Amino acid sequence: MQIGREAAMTVQMIGLGAAAVLALGYLAQVRAAESWPRSALKTGAVALLAVLAFGQLPLLGLALGLCALGDLALSRPGERAFLAGVASFAAGHLAYVALFLSRPPSDLAALLTAPMIWGMATLVLVAGLMARVLTRHAGEMRGAVLAYVPVILAMALAALTLPLPLLWVAAVMFMFSDMVLALETFVLPPAHALRRITGPVVWVLYWGAQALFFAVFAM
Repeated sequence: MQIGREAAMTVQMIGLGAAAVLALGYLAQVRAAESWPRSALKTGAVALLAVLAFGQLPLLGLALGLCALGDLALSRPGERAFLAGVASFAAGHLAYVALFLSRPPSDLAALLTAPMIWGMATLVLVAGLMARVLTRHAGEMRGAVLAYVPVILAMALAALTLPLPLLWVAAVMFMFSDMVLALETFVLPPAHALRRITGPVVWVLYWGAQALFFAVFAM
């Protein structure tokens, strides 16, 4: 039995390493023109984690898989692809909410105790600021992206119900990656200097969050 557990852990570590290689490959291409090889790197970096997680923890595999579908959609051009990506990520966040709240010792009452209440208040404030910016700049997509804000807030708050600091870090990273992506997509002008770093920042925060979720629950 011990050998079996060690073998499973080895497989997970090798898989995480392979996903990291794909993630680094996409990071090198993050500012490149859209292409199917680029999409494959982006999608595969999270899809591989999803495949590894499904057998051990189906909800984790589902959440990662939905995020991988969102990656695929957002890597393709056009408004329909963008909206499909938003929908996939929203579903992924809801799967994470279900995962976090279903894991013992998740406790919603913990959000109302210090210092968690301050963390909750900070996340709500950040989400409110994000919604305000999107209201002003998201144009015709305002409805879809504003509906997304409470979903990602719910994911971050659900993470705080578990006594796992590494999980809190991952949830905040995920939330902030979405914030930077929103600024890049709707606020920054095409020639703005910050666009040189927004793509890499989004990817490092986002994929790092998925890898941490995988490490916390599957390793």
